[in-house]
Amino acid sequence: MTNKTEQRRDWMTVLAKADPATLQRLWSDLGDEAGFTTLRPAETGMVMVRGRAGGDGMAFALGEMTVTRCTVRLDGSEVLGFAYVAGRDRRHAEIAARADALLQTDRREAVETALIAPLRAAQAEARAAARRKAAATRVDFFTMVRGENPR
Repeated sequence: MTNKTEQRRDWMTVLAKADPATLQRLWSDLGDEAGFTTLRPAETGMVMVRGRAGGDGMAFALGEMTVTRCTVRLDGSEVLGFAYVAGRDRRHAEIAARADALLQTDRREAVETALIAPLRAAQAEARAAARRKAAATRVDFFTMVRGENPR
């Protein structure tokens, strides 16, 4: 897998997992007035989620999940932006697709700085807060050796 592919996978993950309100605010602050042509308007559907027993066992159908997808093209180029996001938020999918398109152009650094970096930091803080909350409820069990038990 190429470095470009890994970088794109990384930013698409950040965009898909972003809080929609934060994404909308950062997108507005970015102020990029690039034109986009919508190739596939944001639409909601279902996908089958698969799981594996024990993480590596036989695959099984876990259930269905609602997703919203969108595809755009940056005007004046052949650059396409794609997005698949969990849930029904069409605006989230549209902004994520537009950001994906811009991140593939020479505007990448500006979009990384203004959009991806703050989203990544917010997601890292949310994970850290969840870990702290879980750690606060952790119970440590231990066994004491009784003195009357001979070896």
